[in-house]
Amino acid sequence: MTATDPDKQQILSATGDDLTTLIHHHSTDVLLALLDNPALDETQLCLLLDRKDLPVEVLAEVSSRKNLLKNYRVKRALAFHPHTPRLASMRLIKDLYLMDLAQLALTVGAPPELKRIAEDQLLARLAQLPLGQKITLARRGPGRVAGALLAEGHPQILSVVLDNAYLTEAQVLKALARDKLSPAVGHAIAQHRRWSCVYNVRLALIRTPGTTLATILAFLPELHASDLHDLSAPGIVSEPLRKYLRAELDRRSQT
Repeated sequence: MTATDPDKQQILSATGDDLTTLIHHHSTDVLLALLDNPALDETQLCLLLDRKDLPVEVLAEVSSRKNLLKNYRVKRALAFHPHTPRLASMRLIKDLYLMDLAQLALTVGAPPELKRIAEDQLLARLAQLPLGQKITLARRGPGRVAGALLAEGHPQILSVVLDNAYLTEAQVLKALARDKLSPAVGHAIAQHRRWSCVYNVRLALIRTPGTTLATILAFLPELHASDLHDLSAPGIVSEPLRKYLRAELDRRSQT
């Protein structure tokens, strides 16, 4: 502390407006001492943790105090703070509620490692979630989670997950590549206004056993000849479908 900073007793006894002023103090030593002020309640502490310029030392000290971590709002504020020490953040993520995990996984600027852990936590909880929460995640969860929900194939989930803004082509292709995929998944993708127009998704749908012949025949005129050749090789698709692919190649060779 400097000569102009409040002394320890002033910090420990501050209340009301004086306490609020100290929460915005520039000195790390003042802020560390403030953590021992009995008037620093949950609301005031979260106000402190809202400071994006909060020194790492203060964040580390808060994250080391078990009595402070009993409060969920404090845990959440620490987990979301960009300067919380990495190991502390990793521990805190495991205690976050479902939609807070989803929000963290989608937070712009959050460390990729922490976003990945948040996604892993969501994926680990999926099997135990009630349908309502799954639908909420399907609507606005991160891409990996949306992809996992897509692969589950629940009709009420399919109706919303394909519209998820974070669902990627890679996740859709991953779902289509799964063994024992419900035919409903391929059908929903083939009917979707966005995904049915993606070239690589069309190729994957042709390889997917549950895709209807009508859908495949609608795709064939748009396929590159090289892809038709590859798909018509023995063992790639069923023999009846292979005949249609060969017929399309023959048609093109005659024009």
